[in-house]
Amino acid sequence: MARGTKDTRTRAAAAAAAGVVALLLLGFWMRRPAGGPQYLTAPVKRGAITSAVEATGTINPVTTVPVGSYVSGTVKYIFADFNSRVHAGQVLAQIDPDIYEAQLTTARGNLAGAQANLHNLQATLASSRALIEGGEANAAKSEADLGYAQANARRIASLSTQGLVPLDQRDQTQSTLAQSAAAARAARAQVSQAKAHFDEVLAQIEQARAQVAAMQGALAQAEANLRYTTIVSPTEGTVVARNVAVGQSVAASLQAPNLFTIAQDLERMQVYAKTDESDTGFIKVGGDATFQVDAFPNEVFHGRVSAIRLNAYIVQNVVTYDTVIDFDNPDERLLPGETAYVTIPTGHVERALEIPNAALTFTPDLPAGELQRLYERFKVPEAAHTTHLGGRQVVWKLGAGDGLEPVFVTAGISDYSNTQMVAGNLREGDQLVTGAANPAGGGPPKGGAPRPPRPPAQRR
Repeated sequence: MARGTKDTRTRAAAAAAAGVVALLLLGFWMRRPAGGPQYLTAPVKRGAITSAVEATGTINPVTTVPVGSYVSGTVKYIFADFNSRVHAGQVLAQIDPDIYEAQLTTARGNLAGAQANLHNLQATLASSRALIEGGEANAAKSEADLGYAQANARRIASLSTQGLVPLDQRDQTQSTLAQSAAAARAARAQVSQAKAHFDEVLAQIEQARAQVAAMQGALAQAEANLRYTTIVSPTEGTVVARNVAVGQSVAASLQAPNLFTIAQDLERMQVYAKTDESDTGFIKVGGDATFQVDAFPNEVFHGRVSAIRLNAYIVQNVVTYDTVIDFDNPDERLLPGETAYVTIPTGHVERALEIPNAALTFTPDLPAGELQRLYERFKVPEAAHTTHLGGRQVVWKLGAGDGLEPVFVTAGISDYSNTQMVAGNLREGDQLVTGAANPAGGGPPKGGAPRPPRPPAQRR
């Protein structure tokens, strides 16, 4: 059974026992008309009422940092254990780096090969540029030869027309002209070919540069993987969990495994109290709270409500929220994971008229028609004995001749014994009926369970 439930029932039982003693000592009357039932009564008193929400929770550090591994491998060394104090950058564990050192060597070799290929292509580009320049010079010479051959052919043709040169010489000049034209075209083609080769080498150089960049990235990745084999603390704090051992294989292919959990500061902690939805409306952020733990059962620790988390979840068909309570833990006596039994005060009234909770749940064993006539006679609104909206309740007191009279009251805050009367026709000392026994007195008293009502703006 949960400690919170046990404590609640213990306090309820103690309150009920105290009520019985008070009834015996301060006002326990047994009214027994002839042939009628006998009633248990309790007086209306003045006193202080403090209402509270009670819940169980877990103590947690304010911030916990999981430390994982980005790479897979075998754990070779461990340098931190449970409860170790660590600093940011401190080495926690070492994964076997041999395979990652080999990958780093391979990456460096691939980068060197890519850089050498780039240098070779750059040299080829210079040679191609020289070929272009030589081809352009040869093309210029061919163009000059072609110009001379054209001029000479025109002169010989003119002289041949005049009959001054033989026909054979004219044909020879035409042949020389054709050869010069062909040589000029060949020279231009060689220049175009050299330029195309130059452009091809340029493209190969760009590709080689891209390969160098890729190899540089692969080298950086290999260097990072090698660094990741050394697991370091990202923050200062205390190791609260170690999930690996020497020789254990770590697989990081799908998600980073959690190797360590570090609590940043154990001097400032929180309680995650599980409160049901019926209580959250009464809990105010910034309000005080107290709690106890099994390790120090005679001590009460104090904190303050910092938040009611909105991520509701279901616990035994009850919608539950985590209410976060901050507290200081300067001597680090309270440890993460301890169960806390939380009390959150939600209201306090001094010198309130106290109605015993049992009186609020008592209804006399009368026919429904007679009950209705009594309600109408004493002007009790329907909500007081049906819905109880707005804190409306009905209690019964002994009137003249030990007759029962219903009294309409408006209830306020409540603890486990009494409820505040906000409005109603009751005075201090009035005797309220809390139960009834059979006429012979041999049976158990009949009445409601000793539990408070649920008026607005306050829990039981």
